[in-house]
Amino acid sequence: MPHYPEYLYPWQSSKPVPPVPPQPVPAHTGIPGHHSDLRQLRSAYRRLRRVATLTALGYFTLFLILSGYAPGLMGSELPGGLNTGLLLGLCQLPVTLVAITVYEKSARRRVDPLSENLRNQASRGAAR
Repeated sequence: MPHYPEYLYPWQSSKPVPPVPPQPVPAHTGIPGHHSDLRQLRSAYRRLRRVATLTALGYFTLFLILSGYAPGLMGSELPGGLNTGLLLGLCQLPVTLVAITVYEKSARRRVDPLSENLRNQASRGAAR
C-alpha cells in the first residue's frame, strides 16, 4: 500500500503518480570497432596527461623537498654569485616550457591521429 503524506501542498495532487515503466534501450548501431578506438584514444590521452603533469609537478616537488630538507645543498654557492636553490628555482620555468613542448609534440604524434581516425569513421558512419 503506498504511503500518503499527512499533508499536501497546493501544487500536489491527492492521487499518487504511477511510476513510469522503463523504456527499452535501442541497440547500438555505431561503427564496428568504435569502442576499442575510443579506448585507445582515452589511454593515449591519459598517458600524455600523466607524463606532462608528473614532469612539471615532480620537478616542483623535488625543489620543495630539497628546500625543506637540504638547506645546506640549496644554499651552496655556485660560480657567478648564484646559489643552488636560486638556480633550481629559475629552472622551473624552462622545465615547465619543456613539459608543454613535449606534451604538444606527443599529442600531435600519438593522440591527434587517433582522434582524426575516429572523426573520419564517425563522418563515414553518419553519411550512411
